[in-house]
Amino acid sequence: MNLAKRVATSFVSAQSFRRPLNQFQVTQFFHLSPSHFSKFCTPTNSILHANPNLSSSMMPNSLLEHVLCNDWSAKLEKSLSEGYGSQLSHEAVMYVFKRLTADPRKAQKFFNWLVNVNGFKPNSSVYSLMLRICANKDSMKEFWVIFREMKEKGIVLDGETYKSIFYGFRKSRMDTAAAELEKFYKLTMKENATCDSVNEVVSVIKRSDWGYGVEKELLAKNILLSDEFILGVLKELRDARCPLKAVKFFEWVEEGLNYEHNSITYNGILRVLPQEDSVEEFWSMLRKMKTAGYDMDLDTYIKVSRSFQKARRFEDAIKLFEHMMDSPYKPSTGEFTILLRSIATRAPSDIDMIFRVVKKFEEAGNTLSKPIYDVIHRSMTGLGQFDEAEKIMETMRNAGYEPDNITYSQLIHGLCKAGRVEEASEVIDTMEELGCDPDIKTWTVLIQGYCRANAVDKALLCFAKMMENNVDADGDLLDVLINGFLSQGKSVGAYQFLTEMANKAELPPWQATYKTLIQKLLGEMKLEEALDLLRGMKKFDYPPFVEPFYQYISKLGTVEDAMEFMKVVSKGCPSVAVYQHIFESFFEEGRLSEAKDLLYKCPHHIRKHPSICSLFGSTNNHKRRQKSVTTS
Repeated sequence: MNLAKRVATSFVSAQSFRRPLNQFQVTQFFHLSPSHFSKFCTPTNSILHANPNLSSSMMPNSLLEHVLCNDWSAKLEKSLSEGYGSQLSHEAVMYVFKRLTADPRKAQKFFNWLVNVNGFKPNSSVYSLMLRICANKDSMKEFWVIFREMKEKGIVLDGETYKSIFYGFRKSRMDTAAAELEKFYKLTMKENATCDSVNEVVSVIKRSDWGYGVEKELLAKNILLSDEFILGVLKELRDARCPLKAVKFFEWVEEGLNYEHNSITYNGILRVLPQEDSVEEFWSMLRKMKTAGYDMDLDTYIKVSRSFQKARRFEDAIKLFEHMMDSPYKPSTGEFTILLRSIATRAPSDIDMIFRVVKKFEEAGNTLSKPIYDVIHRSMTGLGQFDEAEKIMETMRNAGYEPDNITYSQLIHGLCKAGRVEEASEVIDTMEELGCDPDIKTWTVLIQGYCRANAVDKALLCFAKMMENNVDADGDLLDVLINGFLSQGKSVGAYQFLTEMANKAELPPWQATYKTLIQKLLGEMKLEEALDLLRGMKKFDYPPFVEPFYQYISKLGTVEDAMEFMKVVSKGCPSVAVYQHIFESFFEEGRLSEAKDLLYKCPHHIRKHPSICSLFGSTNNHKRRQKSVTTS
């Protein structure tokens, strides 16, 4: 660390920069006029009016409290049986299971109680969710029990869940489990008669526009309707991106075949509809579902919300969030945070959306956590609303959350983005005065701000100051500084700085940093420096970045350059493959004489190697053919 500090200080001193960092008062940050923030300063919005006495009784429902807050026991089962004697609804069951995703054992105990005591009849959605919960190394016994039970009942695992679990197994290196799942899934699909019926119906629906002819053909098939059959058809139509035909089928089943839809089938159709050409139908179906007395289950909400967010339909995502917050099955704090961050990342200019989501979350009796405050604060600093950001920081303090490196880094980033880099540097002093020592990420944000402002000299001064404060540099910061040099056309300065830090301070640069700088140096015909960096890559056990050297040497290099390059990339004697690649590069550029000169300087075993002989033999034959054609 001391060596790195001395290297940084000496390098900065050698640059002979004239201008010191300017000093600004921190109060300069916050003199912007109020904007959107004042619209949300209502008594119901605890961003400005915290209410520490909100009742803890505002839990979604007592069933969830019972299951989450107690260890599983005979006493708990008895309590559940006495309190919930009647069969639970699909929505309530899905709600509890979504909150038990991190506790497979309790989820399995609850599942057994549901089936054996409560009389609940699981459908494919419940089974699929249970499989996702149990799809880990510690719960494989329970996983296969559920899978076999589904098979015995003729319930087919849907393709989306299968792929999710299969790739999850592969990612966790559970290759045996993945292979078994693939085998049993394909076998189940082949043996299940319902799958054949579903495929026949879907084929008819997809083949033509919906009308009398389609309905007549479907009636002729004597369909045996069930929730699982309807779900199967809807899932296939969803995968085929036929949402409007799915609506027609859903309505025809009800009106033409007198099938009474329920929570299961309504949730099934809702999962089909969050597509570009069926959003209106989604909201219409949700209203119809509500009128029928059913609610969207939490698993469906999460899938639909993710679809809206992915498509950047944030107005729909927020409207759906508000709908769910008014239902008995409210999204978790985690889901709220995901939505908030999605809006802040993909639609950062719309601060009203962020406050709208926060307001709805708080109205349900929830309090804001530090990460949520940070999301709001980041949005404001990103938009340059520093006055409002100051209010958020003050509210954080009042709520018991002291601003930390994350908070201050966001402020520094926002100020740099607004072109107020000198003010951003003053935040570092403020942090130190408040006892919050800037970490490497905070320093990196400030240094990057200077680099983007074409002030690499000041960035290096910040770097030296950071080292004096005993903060270890890392590859990320080194990459920022190297790119800062390059943005000002200082490739040699970047090379000198990187080699100083890598060789003397032994700070490992990123592999990508080496690659970027090597390409830049070769583009400026600085082969010697680029070769030196190639040697440096070997020191840190990075694979040599050879491609740009082949291109450079074949076009502009000499035989001596080629020999030096081969020494750098090879351990001891260069391999045949390296020689062959160089020869081929020379041939491609039509530099046959250089290739032959290099061949004469090669060791005997290289000159006589079959692949090298074949290469030169084919080249000579090609040359003779060209000469013959020219003569004739």
